[in-house]
Amino acid sequence: MSPSYTPFSDRRDAGRQLAAALQEHPFADPVVLALPRGGVPVGYEVAHTLHAPLDVLLVRKLGAPGYEEFGIGALVDGADPHVVLNEDAIEMLHVPPTYIEQECDRQLAEVERRRKLYCGNTQAVAVDGRTVIIVDDGVATGGTVLVAIKAIRDASAERVVVAVPVAPPDILVKLIREADEVVCLFSPANFSAVGAHYTDFEQTSDAEVIELLAAQRAERAQ
Repeated sequence: MSPSYTPFSDRRDAGRQLAAALQEHPFADPVVLALPRGGVPVGYEVAHTLHAPLDVLLVRKLGAPGYEEFGIGALVDGADPHVVLNEDAIEMLHVPPTYIEQECDRQLAEVERRRKLYCGNTQAVAVDGRTVIIVDDGVATGGTVLVAIKAIRDASAERVVVAVPVAPPDILVKLIREADEVVCLFSPANFSAVGAHYTDFEQTSDAEVIELLAAQRAERAQ
């Protein structure tokens, strides 16, 4: 296959293709959680086709003291936000509990700010006892999605499904190991970057995220 092959024209097209694949699976009362920003146009098409509620899933890295780019865990948004900690990193860096608490508070404030921006006063969709489909526009390293899987399990979801248009084969193996089910349309051996598999991979704006979430809520209300 040519390295220049692009199976998706844009994120909405990828979402429609992904939705068609997901329709072959008998999901009972699913909820679609999209990773913003790029996952939202994909998730919108999936939720529309499956007649499922759509929400954003906000994940914020917990940075190490003095080294914010080094993650010691993550905070995952939801009706009941969850913290996923990297105990090995915390022990190696001797991170005190008080710092973790302060960092969680800081990232929770940012999560709440972004949720307010995207969703207004709309409450996060509850996932307890439901099939949760985590959607993104593609996976490169898998770190964020793997954290999301664990958090959604901790939130008592009945089933956790990962649905992405494209992912590298080695990361796909990790996702399959952690999720109940993974639906991936394209997993090229010569994977370089998610955007390389789209004709149009222009950055998704906050305005588009807000518009799509509002449109989907309006559809559900009809």
